[in-house]
Amino acid sequence: MKIALFTETFLPKVDGIVTRLTKTVQHLVAAGDEVLIFCPEGAPETYMGARVVGVPAMPLPLYPELKLALPRPMVSEALESFGPDLVHVVNPAVLGLGGIWLAKTKGYPLVASYHTHLPKYLEHYGLGMLEPLLWELLKAAHNQAQLNLCTSTAMVAELSEKGIQHTALWQRGVDTELFRPELRSQAMRDRLLGGRSDTGQLLLYIGRLSAEKQIERIRPVLDALPDARLALVGDGPYRQQLETLFAGSAAHFVGYLAGDELASAYASADAFLFPSSTETLGLVLLEAMAAGCPVVGANRGGIPDIVSDGVNGCLYEPDGPDGGAGSLAAATDRLLGDASQREQLRRNARQEAERWGWAGATEQLRSYYRQVLSQRPTPALTV
Repeated sequence: MKIALFTETFLPKVDGIVTRLTKTVQHLVAAGDEVLIFCPEGAPETYMGARVVGVPAMPLPLYPELKLALPRPMVSEALESFGPDLVHVVNPAVLGLGGIWLAKTKGYPLVASYHTHLPKYLEHYGLGMLEPLLWELLKAAHNQAQLNLCTSTAMVAELSEKGIQHTALWQRGVDTELFRPELRSQAMRDRLLGGRSDTGQLLLYIGRLSAEKQIERIRPVLDALPDARLALVGDGPYRQQLETLFAGSAAHFVGYLAGDELASAYASADAFLFPSSTETLGLVLLEAMAAGCPVVGANRGGIPDIVSDGVNGCLYEPDGPDGGAGSLAAATDRLLGDASQREQLRRNARQEAERWGWAGATEQLRSYYRQVLSQRPTPALTV
């Protein structure tokens, strides 16, 4: 198959969407498919055998890490020259809307996928009043597609409830060869501790440092558990505010890690905390579980698809007057309090992660592609 991918985010950015896309492209090419990627400028010209078309972009005002790439004639020309069997638009926003338009006007079968729960992000940037409008815009965009893929059962249900049609589950995936318990390291543990004493309660957060990740909820955990230490791995637009918030606590800002260092960080911590209640899936949770790091996550969105409370991790309730801080502290204390239970959670977490390889997730995607290609004719553009 010849597949054209439109995405609002790609390398060199590092996040869950980019990880899923890079692993998907790798396995599509290995299966014999031709892939052309349209993304904001800055990415390499090729990736794992796929050609990459970088489109001039500008930083998003509220979120400068993200770049808005405006569709232009060169996109249409490159797409027509490639002659795809199918167009797949990932998280359509700006460039993705151009991909939808081109697919519909040129008659290419269209798949869309939903990875970022943007309507729930708005409230964290003081824009909650725009949520109904954003849902209408998302519905108008996604309903152009013959198939809309979601990364958790919760998102399949929510998008269907909001009027987005033809939804299906695109199964999770994780690199269990990279992320593994054997990479636990005292040297990495010391690095994560940032010079603080090792009390046997090293908490870890890995991900984007941004408002919608609700990282501030971890501060009361440190207040409630005075022996706990926290390492925050990653960067983002909210870092300065978080450094102020965590000043005087046992928190250490590590910055970005990648590859074996990132995998070693997961394996070397005692618990992985992921407070966000806005996740469609939460790939970092799967990575932590693959590394044998017990996890605490919100009982919302796609996270309960991954974490079974008391079996392979702990869930906390993110609602309430304290924003879930008390529940998060209690869940963390429960996980840290019993060493034998924590060891069982480690083993169960690894076993759960081993069920979800990228090869299987990509083969499921290829099956969806074949399903869409079997549908003729391509629907006309609707509003």
